[in-house]
Amino acid sequence: MAAAVAGILRGGRLPPAGRLPTLQTVRHGSKAVTRHRRVMHFDRQKLMAVTEYIPPKPAISPQCLTPPSKPVQEETGLIRLIRREIAAVFQNNRMIAICQNVALSSEDKLLMRHRLRKHNILVKAFPNQFLKPFLEDSKYRNLLPLFVGHNLLLVSEEPKVKEMVRILKSVPLLPLLGGCVDDTILSRQGFINYSKLPSLALVQGELVGGLTLLMAQTHSLLQQQPLHLTALLDQYVRQQREGDSAEPATGQPDPPDSVPDS
Repeated sequence: MAAAVAGILRGGRLPPAGRLPTLQTVRHGSKAVTRHRRVMHFDRQKLMAVTEYIPPKPAISPQCLTPPSKPVQEETGLIRLIRREIAAVFQNNRMIAICQNVALSSEDKLLMRHRLRKHNILVKAFPNQFLKPFLEDSKYRNLLPLFVGHNLLLVSEEPKVKEMVRILKSVPLLPLLGGCVDDTILSRQGFINYSKLPSLALVQGELVGGLTLLMAQTHSLLQQQPLHLTALLDQYVRQQREGDSAEPATGQPDPPDSVPDS
């Protein structure tokens, strides 16, 4: 039928009466889907559960057995270089600050490194697999809880805490975790409190001024008693001289000595 209609549309002839067209469309039903897993029969399920293989338990628990020895990995030159650099960083720098290494853009990191380098503060990054073994065998073992994930080390030969805290305040996405200054472990709040302290030159000037004032006061106290004693002695001598000079003027003259008759 469809072929006849197509022939009419194309301008062909109609099929003669009593005859079917040579081509006709036959619509078939949908095919069965064979990819679905068939449900196992209930009796078969019971049979499989009864006949399931249960392996025997080992005579010795695997936890009691000695684990196989792992092959010792030889240290390469790069590993020795990284460990030597870590030791030099902790030995030659008085200030070591630990920050969380967040996903900053390359421009922000470059700007931060440039601003820190103006104050001789360097940014170092080492893998934790080399840092943690070094810290465990050193006096900085209490810093181990701070090394979680990726970290950055801000190191300086002089304690430039005030400059570092001021720069990190402008980068809020780079949190300061803690660190140490002159072998003293400080938290984040400890670094902030340290940055508020006056400079060393100002403290030294105040100390010298205070010591000079105390020395002047001590000198005056030590000189006060001798000066007072000297004044008293001078006054006593003066009074004695005045008494001696007044006694001959007011007293009777001495009688002349009698000459015996010859």
